[in-house]
Amino acid sequence: MRKLRAAWLGRVEYSAAWEWQRELFAARLAGHVPDTALLLEHPPTYTLGRRTRPRDLLYGEDELRARGIEVFEVDRGGRATCHAPGQLVGYPIMALGDRYDVLGYLRRLENALIATAADYGVTAARDPEHTGVWVGSDKLCAIGVKITRGITMHGFALNVATDLGYFAGIVPCGIKGRWVTSIAHETGERPGLHEVAARAAHHLAAAFGSPLEWVPGAAIERSPAPDVLEVHAGAGEIVTPDCALQAAGTEKVQGRV
Repeated sequence: MRKLRAAWLGRVEYSAAWEWQRELFAARLAGHVPDTALLLEHPPTYTLGRRTRPRDLLYGEDELRARGIEVFEVDRGGRATCHAPGQLVGYPIMALGDRYDVLGYLRRLENALIATAADYGVTAARDPEHTGVWVGSDKLCAIGVKITRGITMHGFALNVATDLGYFAGIVPCGIKGRWVTSIAHETGERPGLHEVAARAAHHLAAAFGSPLEWVPGAAIERSPAPDVLEVHAGAGEIVTPDCALQAAGTEKVQGRV
């Protein structure tokens, strides 16, 4: 049975995490590493996907600089999304095979995150119109993936104890009339991200019927497979239309002061 290796990596800059994903994608494609889930948090960051409209970014450069928020134009589907401390970000790099079911993969991610929320007393569910995990009309977890040659990238952003004020600078996922929530907002409790990451990893492995191997962050290789490093776009690529985390490349357009 194929295992899922997972690790908590702490706080990682967005650009560094993206490069880490690319290296793992290449290594997984070459068969050098097992299925791997990177679990981490980002400093305050907005990412703007391919379908982002100018009106989706509400803060100007001065406000972004004052708040210490970096902005990246991201080659992914969807529109604007937010990352901030207190948010669990998960990047599963998994081999689904040649005949994969994209919707089935998304539903398994949602199942794992709904189960994670339930561990903390939050009743979450799918939304019939939008990918992700919701509590009523508020989004608890954004999900978006990219699949190339059967290998997944990117994944989910679960609001645990995130300062939801950071979302005021964008129209989250371009969806007007809906807002966001967090485990802390729903329960009044602020569970540690490392603990939530371990629970999410457990549920993720269960959703895919894989034994979990929980490893230290230092055990996740940073060495790319040079012969396949650049295979991350083109034929066989599928990018989901929802808002978050399907980057194929990034460009920082607003630096932190």
